[in-house]
Amino acid sequence: MNETPVQTSGMVLCDPDGSLARDLPLDREPVMLLATAVIALPTTGDTLPPKDCEQIARLLAGHALLVADEVRALCAQLPRLSPLHPLTETVLGEARRRLSVDPRPTLASAQNRARVVRLLYERLDRLATVHAD
Repeated sequence: MNETPVQTSGMVLCDPDGSLARDLPLDREPVMLLATAVIALPTTGDTLPPKDCEQIARLLAGHALLVADEVRALCAQLPRLSPLHPLTETVLGEARRRLSVDPRPTLASAQNRARVVRLLYERLDRLATVHAD
């Protein structure tokens, strides 16, 4: 009998200062497609299994944290009295508040994180156009 080896251990990558994430571009398109699809799902009925909802919520939350770091970095480059500062800080605060709660195995939880991702990308795009000018 031919047995397939089973991997029983893994490696945990520790990157407390986020240096690895800074060097990699955000994988925006597939995450935005997922966020759009999740937001479009009807909130009534059994649309997705609870475990899928939780996994999607975790993926979106992790991506939102990366986008928030990008937004925060661009916000730090704004002039001190820029009118974009207060709105950007508000968006970052709202994202921090929503992401501080652990994802739940519900569609609402996944949709909440999808909206956070969308909101952060809207802010990132706005800040990027200001820095491009």
